[in-house]
Formats: sequence, structure tokens, C-alpha cells
Amino acid sequence: MEITSYTVEEIKDPTGIIEGKRYEFLLDIEVEEDDELFRENGLELRVILSSSESSDRIVQHFFIDKRTQEVLEFAMDEDEEAEVLEFCINHTDVEDEGLLK
Repeated sequence: MEITSYTVEEIKDPTGIIEGKRYEFLLDIEVEEDDELFRENGLELRVILSSSESSDRIVQHFFIDKRTQEVLEFAMDEDEEAEVLEFCINHTDVEDEGLLK
């Protein structure tokens, strides 16, 4: 899985359920053609990140078919989740978004 571009937005949590700041990432990703996640028209990964002084964690994520906007019923494996978490932690500046190639 390769992240090719992204957008990030800080989300206000009126309930206060999640500690710290919350960010929504929309990651354009590429996967190999032989991967079961592969979609001809592209794939997005929507990630909600909780960031606080004590920890950073992915609260929720969805794979989305870019053409149909259908949510796909797949989960990230541990390595993918660690990679995405690190990427999101390093890109929480909402002014800094764009193409990564």
C-alpha cells in the first residue's frame, strides 16, 4: 500500500468522548493489482486520528472505492496500521496537505 496524496482536517468533538484533538484524513492509496483491495478507479482510506499528550491512535478507518464511494469491508493489518498511524501523526498540520510523489 502506498499513500499518494491526502487531505487532513481537524474535527471538533462536541461530545468530548475522545481525548485530545481529532483529525480526519482522506488518503489516496495505491495497492498492487493482485491485492484483493485493488480497484481499477482507485482507492481511498478515511482515517480518524485521536491525538493527545498521552497517545496517538487510529479511532476508525474505512477503505472506499473512489468510483462508487462504496465503503469496503476490509481492515488494515498491523503493519499497514502502524504505517498509516505514523503517516497521520507526521501530517497533522492542517495547512500541509497534498501530493506525495
